[in-house]
Amino acid sequence: MTQANIGLIGLAVMGQNLVLNLERNGFAVAVYNRTTATMEEFVAAHPGKKLVAATTLEELVASLERPRRILIMVKAGGAVDAVIDSLIPLLEPGDLIMDGGNSHFPDTERRTKAVEATGLRFMGVGVSGGEEGALWGPSIMPGGSPETWESVRPMLEAIAAKAPEDGKPCVVYLGPRGAGHYVKMVHNGIEYGDMQLIAESYDILQHALGLQAAELAEIFAEWNQGELDSFLIEITAKIFRRVDEETGKPLVDLVLDKAAQKGTGKWTTQDSLDIGAPIPTINSAVEARILSALKPERVEAAKVLPAGALTTEPGERQALINDVRAALYASKISAYAQGMAMLRMASDEYGYSLNLGDVAAIWRAGCIIRARFLNRITAAFVRNPALPNLLLDADLGGAVAERLPAWRRVVQLAVGMGVPVPAFGASLAYYDSYRTARLPANLIQAQRDFFGAHTYERVDRAGVFHSSWE
Repeated sequence: MTQANIGLIGLAVMGQNLVLNLERNGFAVAVYNRTTATMEEFVAAHPGKKLVAATTLEELVASLERPRRILIMVKAGGAVDAVIDSLIPLLEPGDLIMDGGNSHFPDTERRTKAVEATGLRFMGVGVSGGEEGALWGPSIMPGGSPETWESVRPMLEAIAAKAPEDGKPCVVYLGPRGAGHYVKMVHNGIEYGDMQLIAESYDILQHALGLQAAELAEIFAEWNQGELDSFLIEITAKIFRRVDEETGKPLVDLVLDKAAQKGTGKWTTQDSLDIGAPIPTINSAVEARILSALKPERVEAAKVLPAGALTTEPGERQALINDVRAALYASKISAYAQGMAMLRMASDEYGYSLNLGDVAAIWRAGCIIRARFLNRITAAFVRNPALPNLLLDADLGGAVAERLPAWRRVVQLAVGMGVPVPAFGASLAYYDSYRTARLPANLIQAQRDFFGAHTYERVDRAGVFHSSWE
């Protein structure tokens, strides 16, 4: 039997495309799927490729060169554990199991300890880029031991996306144990925020100016030529251009307004609360999706709840479009500042020793949130690796300051019109809270001491105090 360089388990679309990516870059791949017919159809559809068909896990393991490397691409959760449990008795010390799915980082922490206790090696590998990225080059976020990383580094660098600015592969060693899946989780959280901000921009423009899909397509296509250049803005313009063949209407107008989620955004929100990291834009985006799922309730509420909207003039058409563009960019900086600050706090909490400049650099291509301004974020951490918050960088902070008047005008207009902008509002509130030297939390702490004797600190002397407030 031909000796394969790597084995891959799980031939859904992402798995299949990663196989083709690996094969195209010179690696022989052994493939296995629980449903054998799926594997056989895939291999038959790609004659001449360096693929080794395996109908059992035993065949897969037997076909691999030593030390063996196996990439698991199955649904996160119990399925990953089941595959790992089945593989462990078949492997030898030094063999490597990689989980390339969207696993929750605590599961990766647990699996790392369990697998390494058997003498095997384990890596949690975040992969972003969707179907296209998997095929032509994703952003890859690996976590594990440095020695294990070096053993697969040439392979992962070969299949990763290459940053257009310098050609560097969008993969780098991030840290031990669950570091890779943690970074992927926060990546997805930022993705939630970014998508919600774009959706709110669309909502404001269509309500304030009555713009139709074709006009919106032109606006977003133009935005994609400047500082908002990104994968998400690019596909948004394409979405607005798509016409439904049956009705002749813009397809986006026929899509039901219920946004689903797979859990990574929720996990980001949950862990931010655990470690005390404020990420209001991401939280609001998660909540917006949950609210969108209440479609029947919202339809009924729309019949009885008044908007109480103000008579607000949106102003000149192009001026508002420019304002929304500026507000979107400022909000994106705020959202990324929240996500990167969370990564810094998590790195300290979990001992990951993350290099945030490296994180931003590998997001420049391949992944869903790839965008031109990630170069500015990378540069910010090159200038100051200890930067506590992106808003404190002179370049990015200055970009926000330039757009503040437009940002405030857009939020004020939306609130006045009764257009919900949870992510825009949260992004601006984060900025205003972060720049405020004295917040009203002193009153909250006084209230806590009043009803629960929780004590407080003073601004004029050191120590912990309790008062009788009656």
